[in-house]
Amino acid sequence: MTDLHNRFRALDDLRTPDLWREIEGRALAVEPRPVRSLAWVLILVVLLLTVAVGGAALVGSGIIKLPLLVDASVSPSATPVQPVPASWTATGSMMIDRADHTATLLLDGTVLVVGSVYIAGPPGMGPPSAATELYDPGTGTWTATGSMIEGRLGHTATRLADGRVLVTGGDDDGVSPGLSAELYDPISGTWAATGNMIEPFGIATLLLDGRVLVAGSGDSGPSAQLYHPGSGTWTVTGSMIEARGWRTATLLLDGRVLVTDGGGSGSAELYDPDSGTWTVTGSMIEARSWHSATLLPDGTVLVVGGMGSTGSGGDEVVFLMASAELYDPDTGTWTATESMIEARHDHKATRLADGRVLVTGGGVASIEVYDPSSGSWTATVSMIEGRGNHTATPLSDGRVLVTGGYINTGSGGSTASAELYDPGSGN
Repeated sequence: MTDLHNRFRALDDLRTPDLWREIEGRALAVEPRPVRSLAWVLILVVLLLTVAVGGAALVGSGIIKLPLLVDASVSPSATPVQPVPASWTATGSMMIDRADHTATLLLDGTVLVVGSVYIAGPPGMGPPSAATELYDPGTGTWTATGSMIEGRLGHTATRLADGRVLVTGGDDDGVSPGLSAELYDPISGTWAATGNMIEPFGIATLLLDGRVLVAGSGDSGPSAQLYHPGSGTWTVTGSMIEARGWRTATLLLDGRVLVTDGGGSGSAELYDPDSGTWTVTGSMIEARSWHSATLLPDGTVLVVGGMGSTGSGGDEVVFLMASAELYDPDTGTWTATESMIEARHDHKATRLADGRVLVTGGGVASIEVYDPSSGSWTATVSMIEGRGNHTATPLSDGRVLVTGGYINTGSGGSTASAELYDPGSGN
């Protein structure tokens, strides 16, 4: 018995290996631990992708329905953009009443207003004002700037390529138009005389090369002259074919200048600055004067309204016009487009930033806009005051500044008031 006990005891003292620890040790000797960790990560990624793809398939098939995490009703793409309506607002009044004046947008965004009606009563009783002023669209206020050398009305004002403003002609003493011309320097706010014109009458057009064409009817008939900003001098160029009064001159995209009617014949002609000559182009559908002409984005010219007449002598009947037509420079022809809602003359037509044309004044407060894409007119919100012989200047921010003019009152007097047109959006 004692011998058997001793044998079992010897078995208890015998050391046996830990099989799991041995297996782990051998595995570590063959494959480093980081590789095993990476393998587990890869396995986990594969499992997650499998679950995601399978879940998406189940949701897409409709077997599993998940609640919406984003409310479509508040999605920016689902929220309609509300259009902003067009509007007129009063802005600061000018320092003096003005009509037959000019308003020129300067390079810095301010507007220079020059000239006025006679300051001492009806024509012949006093000179027009020489005072000039600047409008600041940022503040809606006016400030005085240097006075012209001569008072003027019915003149022209042209912004040159260097930012200066050339003022030509106009009525300076209530009796006869002047030959004088002067330059405004916006940096110094002062005026300086420049060379005198050769002929007193004419409408000014800035050419693509920086010269200024003044075309009109001089003492000896049709005339045209060129101003050279570099030398401050004038030279004669080819004369117009027909003498014209209340005409328009429009710079075309190719650099030529279209002059329309004003002589009562409906004719039109083109000036070529390269050759310095005039050629006849297609006549308008209707003869008119006191009309407007506006270059459209596609290069055609929109002619609107004006005054027409029938008969002659004592049987002549004068009437206002609502009709409109388009000139195509490529073919030299005119085509009718939709007529305005109201007949107008001595109005202003202003091209907006989006290519539409805003027509203001002509003795009425109502306003309408021409859309070249549809060839149609739509009424828009009326001005605060009906005006004629006013100015309408497109500002750098897309608004339009309307100043002065003769207002629709019993006295028919001129005004110093000004207002702003905001075309809005989505109209």
